[in-house]
Amino acid sequence: MAWRSIGIFDSGVGGLTVLREVMHTLPQEDTLYFGDTARVPYGTKSPETVTRYAGEIASFLMKRDIKLLVVACNTVSAVALPALKRRLAIPVVGVIEPGARRAVEVSRSGKIGVIGTAGTIRSSAYTRAIKRLNPDAEVLTRACPLFVPLAEEGWTDNQVARLTAETYLRELKESAVDTLVLGCTHYPLLKQMIGDVMGSDVILVDSAEETARTVAAILGEKRLLRPAAEKGNHSYFVSDIPAGFVRVGNRFLGGRLGDVFQVTLDEEDGEV
Repeated sequence: MAWRSIGIFDSGVGGLTVLREVMHTLPQEDTLYFGDTARVPYGTKSPETVTRYAGEIASFLMKRDIKLLVVACNTVSAVALPALKRRLAIPVVGVIEPGARRAVEVSRSGKIGVIGTAGTIRSSAYTRAIKRLNPDAEVLTRACPLFVPLAEEGWTDNQVARLTAETYLRELKESAVDTLVLGCTHYPLLKQMIGDVMGSDVILVDSAEETARTVAAILGEKRLLRPAAEKGNHSYFVSDIPAGFVRVGNRFLGGRLGDVFQVTLDEEDGEV
């Protein structure tokens, strides 16, 4: 089973930051990435719809014989992870729990900030995950919706991006959080600037990095890691024309994106 691929999916291109960290942490592993570019964004959809979409994509990837599934989408992790775990016979890893766990580990004061899309913040998923691990933690949240288009446009450190970050992060900075969770897969592209705005005393928790560490730990425990001498291959699938995904994806992966295939999810793909 160790030779099988790791499946990773997101509503679009943002999950490529998770893929990038998996590739960095486990360069020997093959991966299959699916971006649901025809139905992005998920944050505005009902939990029932998101859960149905997640089931269709999981089935598509399962048919390609994956050994572990990474839900590289905060919205799906917030609303559909339990359903996927119940339905699949392989390990399923979301992006919220790893980030929350790391934040609790590194916070000195228990005062933790979380930034994300409006949907993720509205779900309170990070707050609940952090509170489960440390009931005494004080969690402050802030939706930063403009960070997504800034990241996709490549505006990660110009005046517009910096003013946006200063506006969004002002209250969290004034509240003296000592840890800030980047609760959206796009946000690692803005990490340098966010760190500059928050100051060196604030520890940034990158959920993508923590998710990759979790994947490595699970595969190690289950003896499913490929030999370290191997070199992984990476395949990409999208549900709409690939052009926009390729343009933004090359920015996310540093120009390393390979062939991207457009596929249609069959209706029966909802049955996992």
